[in-house]
Amino acid sequence: MIRCAVLLTGLILVFAGGTAFARSGNEPLTLAGKIIEGGLVRGSTIAGAHVTFGGHELRLTKEGYFVFGIGRDAPAKVKLVVTLPDGRRITRVLKIEQREYEIQRITGLPKAKVTPPAKDLKRINAESKAIRHARNRYSSTSWYRKGFVWPVHGRISGIYGSLRILNGKKRRPHLGVDIAAAKGVPVVAAAAGVVTLAAADMFYTGNTVMIDHGQGVGTIYAHLSKLLVQPGKKVKRGARIGLIGATGRVTGPHLHWGLSLFDARLDPGLLVGPMPKIKKK
Repeated sequence: MIRCAVLLTGLILVFAGGTAFARSGNEPLTLAGKIIEGGLVRGSTIAGAHVTFGGHELRLTKEGYFVFGIGRDAPAKVKLVVTLPDGRRITRVLKIEQREYEIQRITGLPKAKVTPPAKDLKRINAESKAIRHARNRYSSTSWYRKGFVWPVHGRISGIYGSLRILNGKKRRPHLGVDIAAAKGVPVVAAAAGVVTLAAADMFYTGNTVMIDHGQGVGTIYAHLSKLLVQPGKKVKRGARIGLIGATGRVTGPHLHWGLSLFDARLDPGLLVGPMPKIKKK
């Protein structure tokens, strides 16, 4: 657990368990969110300020809201710099909580879903391009600031960051949360936003929905049995967007829920509390 205090021009932020807490008011900088690998951090500053994180300039809304993500393999320290409209500069070195990742071995997948044949590569590349296009969308709205909920309740069968061994072959880390549930159970939007992709029968993710929550923050919902929304539809938090399924590369019905900030893949599980217990009928 990380415990430290950072002085911000008279304002003290306390990091406890990787979470930044700040008083509301007219302070020049506030942060909220876990300072940890996979974390999404929300910030606000004075309108007209400029902010960089790790040397990269962030895009702010006219109100001064900004957001940054901390990748799976982030360094132990990253510099955040805020240049206020009057020229004053606030520089903070954020200590990133490091995580240990599990190894998950999955067997029983179709061979073609682990090592795709050449005939499927063109399709896979086109689908990957469509997903990247949806992730790179930018809107100045900030729906993400109103919070997230679990998109479905069930058993967590896959966690963020785990190293994946598929049919005995090492593959990319798992960059999302898997939630096992019965086929046909409704899946809801984790936060308000606009649907940017609703595609059927994608090679890896099956029936897939993606939602833009503003400022580059997006979520993905994969392996659905049915799509209940279309691209361009505005959805409220908790609105039904699909049904649990077993489409794409799966061994059984579940939802893959992912979070991204543009191309950075983050941990959606950090945005919600513990999974609610399922009531037995």
